[in-house]
Amino acid sequence: MPKQHFSHVTTWVFDLDNTLYPPHMRLFDQIEVKMTNWVMQALQVDRARADHLRAYYWQTYGTTLAGLMREHDVDPGPYLNEVHDIDFSVLSPDPDLARAVAALPGRKIIYTNACRPYAEKVLAARGLGSLFDAIYGVEHAEFHPKPDAQAFTTVFALDGLNPRSAAMFEDDTRNLAVPHALGMQTVHVAPAPAPADHIHHHTDDLAAFLGRLVG
Repeated sequence: MPKQHFSHVTTWVFDLDNTLYPPHMRLFDQIEVKMTNWVMQALQVDRARADHLRAYYWQTYGTTLAGLMREHDVDPGPYLNEVHDIDFSVLSPDPDLARAVAALPGRKIIYTNACRPYAEKVLAARGLGSLFDAIYGVEHAEFHPKPDAQAFTTVFALDGLNPRSAAMFEDDTRNLAVPHALGMQTVHVAPAPAPADHIHHHTDDLAAFLGRLVG
């Protein structure tokens, strides 16, 4: 992994779920259950239909919330509060990742399709809470989700970052297409690679990957 590919990077943009903690901690499983329950109650459908809609909206619109807002005019506030009211004790601190993030030169920011209060709880549970210069949630993107181009341009304009001097770390390959088009270095963080033209790098160990950049 050529270190020189990141020599120009001054802003490091990290997704949150399944990126700053490994999927095997299964935090998002709790959220999916909450989402299904919320859809059942809000739309008055049975569990099978609600689970189908949860997955369908995620696949079609980028997030379940985006589909609910688009097709059912759902108020995002109560939804976000409910689905993120979960048990964070399944997460554990990661000192190696904390050291690697802290050593990166320049600004470090979080950009997630979840909301900022939830992101703050995840970061605290992982021992990463003091390391980021800014945290942006879907509310900062005017509730447009990644992978929509408008979501990225809204958040990046708010932050003032220059995409051509930035890198994006994401577990969802869809969410790396726009960053690549904007000129960012793209890193897919996942157990297995998913080769695509818009993905520059893959890692299954974010702490080790970042360590090689600053070591």
